[in-house]
Amino acid sequence: MVNAEKRELIQRYVEAYNRFDVDGMLATLTPDVLFENIADGQLNVATHGTTEFRQLAEQGAALFAERRQTITAWEFRPASVLVTIAWRGVFAADVPDGPRAGAELTLQGESEFEFAGGRISRIVDRS
Repeated sequence: MVNAEKRELIQRYVEAYNRFDVDGMLATLTPDVLFENIADGQLNVATHGTTEFRQLAEQGAALFAERRQTITAWEFRPASVLVTIAWRGVFAADVPDGPRAGAELTLQGESEFEFAGGRISRIVDRS
């Protein structure tokens, strides 16, 4: 894949994420996609395959009344693309021992994407 195709695929994934469109997100992924979320240097979530990814994506969508990823920088590497992300979300419901419904959360992070067969094969989110 050329960089323009990788960029378009990542943009489609992020746009679907922002619309809470889980099927749209899945349409950009390989069936055996690997997903990892790393917060404060610790791996806290990992999925393998679209079934596990769907479950995680649906859980995440249910937590927020609003959410938005904005790509602020792109770095095209030989085997991956690293994007810098500004993220904002508003909780849909109270989280036990956590934020209340309506609370806003903002994060800065990065997502690294790898590709196979014209789709995204691995995503590593770091915040």
